[in-house]
Amino acid sequence: MGKQIKKIIELISFRTFLIIVLLLTALLQFTLMLDNVRGITYDIQLTELAPETIRSTKTVEDTAKTELDKETAEQLIDPVYVLNDEIANHRSTFVTTIFDIVLEVKKEIEKEKEVPSEAEQITLLKKSLKDIIEHQSSFSISEAQLANLLNASKANITSTRDTLANLVEESLTRSIRKDQLISFRNEFESKIRQQYSIPEPLMSLAVIIGRAAIVETEILDKEKTVVAKQQAREAVEPTRILQGQIIVQEGEVITREVYRQLELLAMLDNKTSVKPIVGLAILILLQMSFLYILFERSTQSLSKKRNALLVTVIVYSIAIIMMKLISLISINFELVMAFVYPSAMATMLVRVLANDRAASVVTITTAASAGIIFQEGYAAVLQMDAALYILFGGFASLFFMRSVEKRSHILQSVAVVTVMNVLFIAFYLLMAQSGYGLKEVSFYMAAGIISGLLSGALTMGLLPYFESAFGFLSTMRLIELSNPNHPLLRKVLTETPGTYHHSVMVANLAEAASEAIGADGLLARVGCYYHDVGKTKRPLFFIENQMGTNPHDSLPPESSAKIIIAHTTDGAELLRKHKMPQEIIDICLQHHGTSLLKFFLFKAKEEGKELDESVFRYPGPKPQTKEAAIISVADSVEAAVRSMQNPNAEKIQKLVQSIIQDRVQDDQFDECDISLKELKIIEDVLCETLNGTFHSRIEYPK
Repeated sequence: MGKQIKKIIELISFRTFLIIVLLLTALLQFTLMLDNVRGITYDIQLTELAPETIRSTKTVEDTAKTELDKETAEQLIDPVYVLNDEIANHRSTFVTTIFDIVLEVKKEIEKEKEVPSEAEQITLLKKSLKDIIEHQSSFSISEAQLANLLNASKANITSTRDTLANLVEESLTRSIRKDQLISFRNEFESKIRQQYSIPEPLMSLAVIIGRAAIVETEILDKEKTVVAKQQAREAVEPTRILQGQIIVQEGEVITREVYRQLELLAMLDNKTSVKPIVGLAILILLQMSFLYILFERSTQSLSKKRNALLVTVIVYSIAIIMMKLISLISINFELVMAFVYPSAMATMLVRVLANDRAASVVTITTAASAGIIFQEGYAAVLQMDAALYILFGGFASLFFMRSVEKRSHILQSVAVVTVMNVLFIAFYLLMAQSGYGLKEVSFYMAAGIISGLLSGALTMGLLPYFESAFGFLSTMRLIELSNPNHPLLRKVLTETPGTYHHSVMVANLAEAASEAIGADGLLARVGCYYHDVGKTKRPLFFIENQMGTNPHDSLPPESSAKIIIAHTTDGAELLRKHKMPQEIIDICLQHHGTSLLKFFLFKAKEEGKELDESVFRYPGPKPQTKEAAIISVADSVEAAVRSMQNPNAEKIQKLVQSIIQDRVQDDQFDECDISLKELKIIEDVLCETLNGTFHSRIEYPK
């Protein structure tokens, strides 16, 4: 079944595979986190009794109540009036002008040779006062009053004018608003009637003119009123329903106000808001987009990309499930249980099994998801303390776990993560200014320590399962394979000691050359340990294991070649039997490529046999990686130098150059991405290492 699934996966393109995996991961995450954003809802109606004490699940602004408070504050603001100081002077001038016109008309009448009739005089006066009368609302003078004016003496007119003008100017220095006009005019009329300087015939006219002269001195300033009302609205603090606030007690009636608040909080079954659900979908889309870009742009081989993708999403899914379980348990606790979550577990696993970039993305996405899953208290969107806790813990492990060559490196990283957790929790407690006692503080500190230890324990505990399931060859797995007590290495050591020594020497050469060009030195070393394991099937047919006679002396060259060539396929078969990583198996098959076994080919020609050259070539494949190419050169170089009489630096350099040149001319490096520049570096490193091994020694006297 597993092989069938693997074949199906290999048939589809990586992009399609990537999209399918990320969609499945997104669906799982959405399902697990949906309850965290949807919240608690109730199936209740108006006038029903509350089945339990209902508290707000989040902090929201009560917009309706806020608007009502703003309208109330606006209504409490009085209109803004502005006192006009010039009105008193203007209205005094109005009074003076009327009487001055009367005096001018009387003067004109006196100049006439023939005195006009009373009717004509009144008509002339009306005409002179027309403009003033028309521009004053509710102001009219009867003909009898006009006749009294014309009949009055200039002295009476002048005294009435001055008295009335002074009264108007004095009275209009006060603040008078429109709604005060009637009462103020009545008061002003009383003052006029108390003036002895106004003759009785002119009193009624003086009252009419005086009342008309009194106008509002404070004018409504609409702009300032609008600004004042707006400031009053803005000064009103928004009314909020706080998370945890009691909306209704158990057994109380669901009033219209309570129902409105539950509606606003989306805590009614028929009023559940889709906005948080859409928001969650957008968050997951962003997270999956980062993962898509990460793996789409990866330059790794197809199989490695697939494995890295599967490991990343599986670790991420495990992290989400763990957080969900902790959040469900935390309902029974008053303390923040998020701090128990192993903050660096996902980062460390992905760092070891994939790469640094994938680990960084997983750290960020896990922290964002934690902010949603562990949301509680007064957090509006994300529980930032939980999110930052995972960010700090994850990146601490990422920065300090630079090497994973030993399990102790993970333990060192765990120590750093634990210290980081404790420091962050200390920051959290200090910033929150909480009143926690010794018991609560001890719990939080213990939670940080447990989180760090769990991060390391789960990482080391889950690693073997991932390595076995996906065939990952991690650094720690390579270290384990390099242990001389491994069954295969013990087999090589006990059955073919010469081959074992040869393998160790080749490993030294290959590791140094690999590290010089940036290849995986540890993989090259371990690959060398196992590259000739196939020789254990027929150990005496290989010269390094022979103690006396050479069995090839009695065999035809083609049979000898077949036995020698078979050690690559025999070794691969043995490695598969022991479930060794594919990279080691590939090195075993590729370390001779399709090179020619020249010794037996020349022997066949010396015997006069005309055999096809393919009989004396290894089946391959040619080296596919830089490590395999380096091992193929180091293997031949070590064997050749060992057989050399009195090796020195010049001889070694010529030999290494000739072997590399022979491999290049035989097209053995056509299928791997090794360059001529790198081959030159490899040549220099091999020469330097061999010179150190086969240096000249002092001949001691007998």
